[in-house]
Amino acid sequence: MDIKEYFNRISYRGSYDKLDLATLTDIFQHHIRAVPFENLSIHCGESIELDLEATYNKIVRKRRGGWCMENNHLLSWVLKTLGYNVTFLGSKVYVPEFDAYAEEIDHLLLKVELDDKSYIVDGGFGMAYQMWQPMELISGKDQPQSPGVFRFLEENGVWYLHKVKRKQCVPNKSISTDRYLEKEGCRQVYLFTLQTRDIEDFRTCNTHLQTAPNSLFVKKSICSLQTADGIRALVGWNLTEMQYNFKDNMDLVEIRILADEEIEKTLKEKFNITLDKKLVPTNKSRLSLF
Repeated sequence: MDIKEYFNRISYRGSYDKLDLATLTDIFQHHIRAVPFENLSIHCGESIELDLEATYNKIVRKRRGGWCMENNHLLSWVLKTLGYNVTFLGSKVYVPEFDAYAEEIDHLLLKVELDDKSYIVDGGFGMAYQMWQPMELISGKDQPQSPGVFRFLEENGVWYLHKVKRKQCVPNKSISTDRYLEKEGCRQVYLFTLQTRDIEDFRTCNTHLQTAPNSLFVKKSICSLQTADGIRALVGWNLTEMQYNFKDNMDLVEIRILADEEIEKTLKEKFNITLDKKLVPTNKSRLSLF
């Protein structure tokens, strides 16, 4: 594995000599705008391996994306290689349809210690809840970013991540958006503790999420990529493009339903992804990812 090859993959040409917040943020933003959050392997008959070299080959050499345990595992290697102090944390993602958090940890994120402060770095949540900057680990402080206002709240050693969303403008009234979009307002994202984790702690979760019939990732084929001013996502056959804060504290949302023959071309043109095996799109859950 080669750090320069990784930087070429994410088109990062800046300096990385200084271990500071500006450099960390720059590398992080290049990553989320180059590497999609995606679970397409599941829907191509492939397995997702919890192995750093396999993840490196998939994301860097095959120019694919990955989910949290791939994106953040690779990011941890990048940051540690550069000299950052990085640890794994495990979180439980909030599920709106049940108004509850997952019973077991099902999301990997990173904690980075820098200049006597702690930051959460999460390059693997994807969709509209993807943070665009490392977040200082401080309770009750609004941290505005392009996607919206994020904040942490801490109670008895448990940390909660919330995001305040904007209103959404959907010009295409011919498509019912009830199953695709959520209303504006404050939304729980996940909870976590500061217990240090090891990659082995996520092995059971990694298997469960790609095999359990009730797993969101089994029910939906997902590919999302952060852009300079928003996000684009292909969920099943639904291509959504969102521009953040395009006017009056409102996000512009455009949705198009693709035909089967458009899927491969769209993945190449919109996400720079070419699959080795045929994708079988699916979107069997009504859960919104926006």
